[in-house]
Amino acid sequence: MDHAERIYSEYNAWLQPKSSLEPKALRISAGFDLDFIHQECHLGLIRLWGEIQECAEYTLQLKIDDLEHEEFSLTPLENGFEIAGGSKNGLLYGVYRFLNRLASGESMEKIHEHSVPKVEYRIINHWDNMDGHIERGYAGNSFFFLNNKFDYDEERIKNYARLMASIGINGICINNVNVNKVSVGLIAEPLLSDMAELAALFRPFGIRLLVSVHFDAPMIVGGLTTSDPLDAGVKEFWKAQSAVVYDKIPDFLGYLVKADSEFRGGPEAFGRTQADGANTIAAAVAPFGGVVFWRCFVYNCQQDWRDAQTDRPMAAYKHFQPLDGTFDQNVILQIKNGPVDFQTREPVSPLFSSLKNTNEAIEFQIAQEYTGQQIDLFALAVQWEEILTTEVDKGKQLKSLFGQEIVAMTAVTNTGNNMNWTGNTLAQCNLYAFGRMAWNPELTAKELIREWIRITFETDEHGRQTMEEMLLKSRGIYESYTAPLGIGFMVNPSNHYGPNVDGYEFSKWGTYHRATFDAIGVDRTSKGTGFTLQYPESLQRIYDHIESCPEELLLFFHRVRYDYKMKDGRTLLQYIYDSHFEGAQQVEALLQSWETLENRVPQEALNSVKERLKLQLVNAREWRDQVNTFFYRKTGIDDEKGRKIYM
Repeated sequence: MDHAERIYSEYNAWLQPKSSLEPKALRISAGFDLDFIHQECHLGLIRLWGEIQECAEYTLQLKIDDLEHEEFSLTPLENGFEIAGGSKNGLLYGVYRFLNRLASGESMEKIHEHSVPKVEYRIINHWDNMDGHIERGYAGNSFFFLNNKFDYDEERIKNYARLMASIGINGICINNVNVNKVSVGLIAEPLLSDMAELAALFRPFGIRLLVSVHFDAPMIVGGLTTSDPLDAGVKEFWKAQSAVVYDKIPDFLGYLVKADSEFRGGPEAFGRTQADGANTIAAAVAPFGGVVFWRCFVYNCQQDWRDAQTDRPMAAYKHFQPLDGTFDQNVILQIKNGPVDFQTREPVSPLFSSLKNTNEAIEFQIAQEYTGQQIDLFALAVQWEEILTTEVDKGKQLKSLFGQEIVAMTAVTNTGNNMNWTGNTLAQCNLYAFGRMAWNPELTAKELIREWIRITFETDEHGRQTMEEMLLKSRGIYESYTAPLGIGFMVNPSNHYGPNVDGYEFSKWGTYHRATFDAIGVDRTSKGTGFTLQYPESLQRIYDHIESCPEELLLFFHRVRYDYKMKDGRTLLQYIYDSHFEGAQQVEALLQSWETLENRVPQEALNSVKERLKLQLVNAREWRDQVNTFFYRKTGIDDEKGRKIYM
């Protein structure tokens, strides 16, 4: 009989012990070569139950069956239960799903599920630098690197791998896409051998590693004088160096490349296309079954703010749409969910509706760079559900492309070496939801939030409902007191947190709101910059006309006068005033709601979230006052309700 103390710890995230669950007498039976999966199942049951009472009459059978590679099935039997998978990975996913359903309070006899992932690749992107710092990291430093070398705790890596595998993640990119002269060496010795040791820790959990590579690696690592992708020496470098990598890590997944973007080198510097660059590197890993994720975040980051014709959201389409069908089969274009940069609200990238003959990955950002930085509460599943159900053509939602053009779902992670992984304990929900949605994009935000709460916390109905309501409302609340209606940015350029209405207005980054005394926004219609023309005609017609444009995207697509009447009869300016006042009030309500959970959630979680909600309230009030004052000073128009605006 095994025993384990069943005490909540933020470190366990959603893999928590359950003091309220009664153990079931059973024996675990597994076939040949399934020792690791047997062990994971055994440890999982000990975690949930505290002990396993051995019983030969009831068998939990683990087996490989005639299913697809990552497919699994959960089936109650007359005198037992069967978990089957199409492979070791599929079986492992089945075990974790079985354990999570037990953790939610379901009876073993009623658990029945058959599941297969919608996309082949479900990838977490770390933006970890080898000095230990994480770009856009809001939960401490890297747990992979320190002082420009690998430095990690093996047990923590295994716990992280278990967390990721439990939600279906099968690939992890360990380093920042902004590769520097240290991390460029990850594909060469001596760092390569160290990376092979890390890969061995992830391997039993069905997770393959990939790394971000520097486009100029042929010069930096190989000592060549060029990185021209059509140069014979460059092609040979990538082939030879990739062979070295795969010799050390045979199941290495491949490379992630950020090229021709934000001061990174790329093929266009040599007069070559993005396809030329991607295909050269892809050809080097193809013999080993490797893939290349090629980011589409390519735009002019040195734009003159006086230039009203260049429109940043149009850039990715212009670079990549004409190349549709020219990329090799093992190239996957990694496309941000929107055409700008992980904003609180923006339309779906037009690339998803226009690339018909190219493999694609949709890229999300779990790290809350522009959505509260894991201080302010923001349930990203709400945003992702909206994105996945957005039409990319008449009658066709984005999620319908999964398993067809879209073969991967990727995200920039929100993890760091904080003991609770994500800084804000409630931000663990975003990481959990990403994995589950990547596996099954049909899942709703409400389902995932409810599921995460049940398997993470042992609380009463009031506790569950309170957390669910807080998380479901959080996206709308954050949007209301920051930059609503799709205007975006208005943040401090240095750290992307807190209000700075004109912070980017005269910069080179192409992120302009162009507010004057009478109007705000950029005209992106067919009569303006022409951005709407990148969409299919059915969507272009909707976005082109202010009457049919979704109001939540009004200021993304249109330049609008402050006296424009919204659908509810308010003027645009009054809407701006109201949303910011109401948003700050709603944050006060979030804090009050959380305080009612005293003695209903573990004290460590109660305290850490409470402190962040207090910081969020300070932030919300600052946004409210700065934004409302900005527009009052621009227009000289009073708030109809006479609330305090600083002159």
